Amino acid sequence: MMKRFNSTWFVPVAMFLLILTQTSAFSQTPLDPDAEVEQIADQIQQPEGPVWKDGIGLLFSDIRGDKIYKWTPDNGKEVYLDPSHNTNGLTYDLQGRLVAGQMGLRRVVRFEEDGTQISLADHYDGKKLNSPNDLVVKSDGAIFFTDPDFNIPWGESKELSFNGIYRISPSGELQLLDASLALPNGICFSPDESKLYVNDSQAHKIYKWDVVDDSTITNKQLLYTIPVNGYADGMKIDEDGNIYCTCSSAVWVVSPSGDLLGKIELPSYVSASNCAWGESDMKTLFITAGSSVYRTRPLSSAVREHGSNSPGKFRLFQNYPNPFNPSTNICFDLHASEIVTLKIYNSIGEEVETLIQGELPAGQHEIHWSANNLAGGLYLYLLSAGDFHDSKKMIYQN
Repeated sequence: MMKRFNSTWFVPVAMFLLILTQTSAFSQTPLDPDAEVEQIADQIQQPEGPVWKDGIGLLFSDIRGDKIYKWTPDNGKEVYLDPSHNTNGLTYDLQGRLVAGQMGLRRVVRFEEDGTQISLADHYDGKKLNSPNDLVVKSDGAIFFTDPDFNIPWGESKELSFNGIYRISPSGELQLLDASLALPNGICFSPDESKLYVNDSQAHKIYKWDVVDDSTITNKQLLYTIPVNGYADGMKIDEDGNIYCTCSSAVWVVSPSGDLLGKIELPSYVSASNCAWGESDMKTLFITAGSSVYRTRPLSSAVREHGSNSPGKFRLFQNYPNPFNPSTNICFDLHASEIVTLKIYNSIGEEVETLIQGELPAGQHEIHWSANNLAGGLYLYLLSAGDFHDSKKMIYQN
């Protein structure tokens, strides 16, 4: 019988320097001041919505070019879908299917393995959506997306009186979460999914909400105002909860408490539009900007290897890759020798496997786990070391 865990837990080539803005929090930032930004693809009319998947590589939209491109280290840029009906943000659902904000058809769409396109949301309250922009999938399968009005197709009119933030439930129900932002754009969750972050594009402000019962948001607060002119655009999160927000010719890195940790500078003549983590360890940041796609390894080597440059404490890191198929790595730090238990649980809290049970020395540890013979979906791993307890979510895509 499976044991149940009954506690609460739940990103020829051009090179550019990674330039950091020094702040009072600079000594704690995970960014590497010696990192470089590499141009990996160009001649794209309007690149957007990058997303990485092992076995496929990087997908990204070309909005004006009406295509989705694929990039891999071996083959470079190649057409993946033509036409795309002006897709913008791209992501994958829990089953590994591509989901997109398809602005040309004013809908959120899912691409099936046979190429069929399934509309997940196209109307609210009997009226057409504006132009679904960016989106993120929650660990329960719900899709959260933004719907500003600055890309309504030429010749069509706006039917809704607001620009909204929405949720598509796992059963397919469309729910309006918030209509208070002028131009909601980039969207992401905190690592534990207790916070939702959305930026108001033209105002270049990042807001946060508390997520209640996995389905509603409340307690809207201004987190950070980006101190430049330009449109805030796509956003992603790292495993420590730092937000990476594209705006003007940089990616701005903001802590969960609203402190500017640094920024990743791009050439001054381009405007950054979105970013995504990728490659096998999910520590490479891909950035769409201008007519190009760039990549960088912005985190310090200690963060890339173990997820932290803060030794001297117990710490559990996000597994990598995540999502994974069929195996992944789990890393943790021990500041002292301790009796350690590391267990895997399924989405309803049943124990699946014990990976470690015994004493380990102080230091950094990495465990390789394979989910072969298990069903795809959400899993959790729980580390206990003395009085220290922490858990994190991971997604197995089979």
